[in-house]
Amino acid sequence: MNEPSSPPRLIPARLRKLIGSIGVMVILFAWIWVFTSLYDHLPQNRFVHLVYFVALGMGWILPAIPLISWMGKADKPLDTGVR
Repeated sequence: MNEPSSPPRLIPARLRKLIGSIGVMVILFAWIWVFTSLYDHLPQNRFVHLVYFVALGMGWILPAIPLISWMGKADKPLDTGVR
């Protein structure tokens, strides 16, 4: 009646890195598209442009951090019961 519960299936590291790499590229392209389209609405001031591009040039990493840390997880070794 009671079946032993199977351990949760883990995504292999290679597949996580593939999915994560595609995800980072999607985040980066979306970030570039959104903030270059907002550029037209900035005042014509060099200091504003400098602050805008420096902040947003470094800011894309914030939404990508969780994805990058998920990609970097190591695979757990299988417990074969052999000692």
